[in-house]
Amino acid sequence: MESSYKRNITRGLWTLVLGLFLGGLLTKLAERFLLPESAPRSFLTTSVSASFGPVSVNLVSVDFTVGPVSFVLNVLTLVGIALVALVIRSWF
Repeated sequence: MESSYKRNITRGLWTLVLGLFLGGLLTKLAERFLLPESAPRSFLTTSVSASFGPVSVNLVSVDFTVGPVSFVLNVLTLVGIALVALVIRSWF
């Protein structure tokens, strides 16, 4: 039971990461090839972003700072996540 749960979590994380990359690629392609002031381009590339940071971790022997970390979400990002989810679902 626990092995199946870990496998599902791992698969979900990979789906999310690969979908975000694919969505970013689709967004860049839309920005490059769609007309500059067209309605489809503005619909597909308008995004909502959230960021946080910098986050500092100070341990006794290690000190590091990460950030700021930003997440950008738009329609093509959701399409990328959905496509990767469909592919992974059909393979496994």
